[in-house]
Amino acid sequence: MKLKVTTVGNSAGVIFPKELMEKLRISKGDTLYVLETPNGFEITPYDPEFVKQMEVAEEVMCEDRNVLRKLAQ
Repeated sequence: MKLKVTTVGNSAGVIFPKELMEKLRISKGDTLYVLETPNGFEITPYDPEFVKQMEVAEEVMCEDRNVLRKLAQ
């Protein structure tokens, strides 16, 4: 899919076609993240920092399952 950079006030912007917005599950006002990968750049609606935090949380939950179970009681 080809996107064109256009002028938006004193800045530049990209117009996302409706079908691309549907595939990305985004709407006006959403935040997108640009990640640099070995294959180029990736645009995603998912916060990579949040993903890292959730991975750490899952590790803690697995390691300290018994402690968390006691805290929940």
